[in-house]
Parts: sequence; C-alpha cells; structure tokens
Amino acid sequence: MKAIKTDIDGVVILEPRVFGDSRGYFFESFSQKVFDKLVRPITFVQDNQSASSYGVVRGLHYQTGAHAQSKLVSVVEGTVLDVAVDIRRGSPTFGKHVAVELSADNFRRLFIPRGFAHGFAVLSPHAVFQYKCDNYYHPAAEGAIAWNDPALDIDWKIDLDKVILSDKDKAHPLLENAVDLFDYNENLY
Repeated sequence: MKAIKTDIDGVVILEPRVFGDSRGYFFESFSQKVFDKLVRPITFVQDNQSASSYGVVRGLHYQTGAHAQSKLVSVVEGTVLDVAVDIRRGSPTFGKHVAVELSADNFRRLFIPRGFAHGFAVLSPHAVFQYKCDNYYHPAAEGAIAWNDPALDIDWKIDLDKVILSDKDKAHPLLENAVDLFDYNENLY
C-alpha cells in the first residue's frame, strides 16, 4: 500500500498493490496495521455502502461534536469524484478542498479525517461506494454545507443541469452560514 499526501494535511490517498493475471486480480483492501503506520492509528467501527446513478451528488456531510467521524472511502463499481472540505475554523486550509477520482479501476481509497465535510458525485452510469467510519452515525449530530457553495469553488466534473440531489441536500447552508463547525486548535481524536 502506498500513501499519497494531498494539498491538505491529514487527507491521504491510499493506493494498494494490485496483483493481476489472466484470472483477474487480488489486492489487500484494508490492513489495520498498515493503515495505522501510513496514516494514523484509528479503529473503524462501521462500514456503509451506497449505490447511485450518474449525476447523483451526495454531501457535503459531517458529524458534529463527540460524534465526529473519520472516513476511509472507496468505490467497488463505477467512478466518483470524492471531495473533502476543511471545515476547521482557524485552519490554514479552512474552506479548501481535495477532490480525487475514485474508481473500481484505480482501486484508490481516500482518508478523510475528522473536521472535514465529505461528499461525492457519480461520474459513471452507476457506482457502488463504500466507506469505513471511526465513529457510529448519530442522527442528531448531522451537519452539512451546500455542495454548490460558490466560495468552495468545487468542479464536480458533471453537467450541473444533470445533478440529482436529495431534498435534504438541496437545503444545506453555505459554509459561511454553517453552524457546529470544528476548531482547528481542538484535538478531534
């Protein structure tokens, strides 16, 4: 497994070693020991999976307070543009984002630490998305910011007239109006 740093400290792309031959391929999709060494020691407690079609945008979501979550995300079918936005007030990269294409073909994973909003856009006709979380989902701790906030300047790589959103994701505030953000100087772990 190879760890690739991004422009925002703590957000890490992971690329597994893939072994292929005429039968197909094999790779180790997760090793706690390797992850702890390359990224940081974290215990993941919940795995989630979603399926979506082209144009679906999910996000930008986060969990607040004691329910904050780190995520390790991947795609097992199709292609998505995965986005992590720094929402730690006082951070030198506050409001900045990392956008990474994850696909069943490139086998990449993205680690998103606590203190970030997360979302993705489906670029292929269909995608199956998986993510590991280091804290359990808690409905009362849901937080979100608008996926299309102009201040974030995210290029979602899809035709904006083809974006499909849940009613909930249509109503999130801009980052400047969001509440329950994180403090860069607070240890979130």
